Amino acid sequence: MEQDNHLQADPLIRMKGITKRFPGVLANDSVDFSVGEGEIHALVGENGAGKTTLMKILYGIYSKDSGRIYFEDELVNIEDPKAASELGIGMVHQHFMLVPPLSVVDNITLGSEIANRGILDREEGKKRIKELANDIGFDIDPEATVADLSVGVRQRIEILKVLFREAEVLILDEPTAVLTPQEVESLYNILNNLQEQGKTIIFITHKLNEVMDLADRVTVMRDGKEVGTKEIQKTSKNELANMMVGREVLLRVEKEKAERGEELIRAKNLTVTNDKGVNIVEDISFSIREGEVFGVAGVQGNGQTELIEALTGIDDFSSGTVEVNGSNITDADGQELREEGIGHIPEDRLDRGMITEFTVTENFVLGYHTFERYSSRLFLKLKEMDRHAEEAVEEFDIKTPSVKTLGESLSGGNQQKLIVARELSQQPKLLVAAQPTRGIDVGAIEFVHERLMKERARGKGLLLVSSELDEIMSLSDRIAVMYEGEFTAVFDSDETTKEELGVYMTGSQRQDTEEVRRKALGKVSLTE
Repeated sequence: MEQDNHLQADPLIRMKGITKRFPGVLANDSVDFSVGEGEIHALVGENGAGKTTLMKILYGIYSKDSGRIYFEDELVNIEDPKAASELGIGMVHQHFMLVPPLSVVDNITLGSEIANRGILDREEGKKRIKELANDIGFDIDPEATVADLSVGVRQRIEILKVLFREAEVLILDEPTAVLTPQEVESLYNILNNLQEQGKTIIFITHKLNEVMDLADRVTVMRDGKEVGTKEIQKTSKNELANMMVGREVLLRVEKEKAERGEELIRAKNLTVTNDKGVNIVEDISFSIREGEVFGVAGVQGNGQTELIEALTGIDDFSSGTVEVNGSNITDADGQELREEGIGHIPEDRLDRGMITEFTVTENFVLGYHTFERYSSRLFLKLKEMDRHAEEAVEEFDIKTPSVKTLGESLSGGNQQKLIVARELSQQPKLLVAAQPTRGIDVGAIEFVHERLMKERARGKGLLLVSSELDEIMSLSDRIAVMYEGEFTAVFDSDETTKEELGVYMTGSQRQDTEEVRRKALGKVSLTE
């Protein structure tokens, strides 16, 4: 185990020899972890490395099987979250614990209501919330309904909820997994403000850029064990990636020059209208050829989701046409599109990509179970389904005890690999990949990227939608920027920069409309 020599002599929290077992899994294997007062400490590792389990033990959600926890040099027994809160430890979970129909003040004070002579005092609660929000540079209306607020604002409400309970130690689990770049910057400011106030922050992440930008120290876990703790000024992204995975990791994909073939898909004048009659996607046109990756960059919430859901048969276009290999598929449903050779990696693996109560095999054939390879007219070919699932588990390095294991038992990274395996195993002509590496670790990201590039090299077409500019720049051949439902710019990937894309993503600049249309359709001239 690697350790920097001059770690704080008297850490605020010490976890010694922490071990936690679940059926068939050793999640934490005699782990040591410490954090100093007023420190921002990152905890990184691949999905399933045991980092969230370790923090849930510190917060009292899980009980440890063995080991000791010291708080301010005193041995403590954290039996439940109430005991953690009494020590001043709070946790902001990856999946928020808010009640959407309730107001901000009611969510934050829930279970910690302020009473004056036995009468609920909401006004005092609102006053304290405004003061806390002001302290961390956040403006919020306490009477706003949570359901009406953005994901980034909801996360800040979760932080306020922890601070309302007077937490001095904040644990954040994958705090930027669903945030826009602007919201990430806002979160950085809030965490820096909290550190200046003397708060101690532990954040679980897989994004090494965030670790290098924000943390003072970082602890790396792999396979349930602590690999080492490093000071940020004395390490690098490459070193941390290697510690996480246990081998050399390529942080940027190497790809050959595109060998474009025949046109696979041509979409013209696509518009999607919501139930209020507002155009969420407006007059978008593009084409993708064999062996080409067409990337769509943009801040989440600018129509990308609606475009993808209409293209994959989940929703309908209000106008426009889509042709694949010359066939009009504008009104086709998801099953018809799969039969046409269009695969789909959805942006939300739990909502659109899999059914967690189904087994690995059942999820592997989901949507394809009516295909001849998996079914006859009357019966499913269960042995054939298991055989193909087992082959995919091996080929795509999906960590699971068995193909009979339920999807909910897999880590996030392995759930994502399962979805990628399902779609690529059908050998689609065109793959629609939306946020294909969201919420997964560096090793799984490298794997998914390599597989997508293999499909490109085999002459498949890819439509890639991602809010990660590094991913867009690394994988795409052409890049369209989407802002408020429209393509506002189109570039060849080797002729632009992240900084230039960022300018167009904010809507402060846009190319000529006809130029955008021409480039998106892959035309050389306006008359083509």
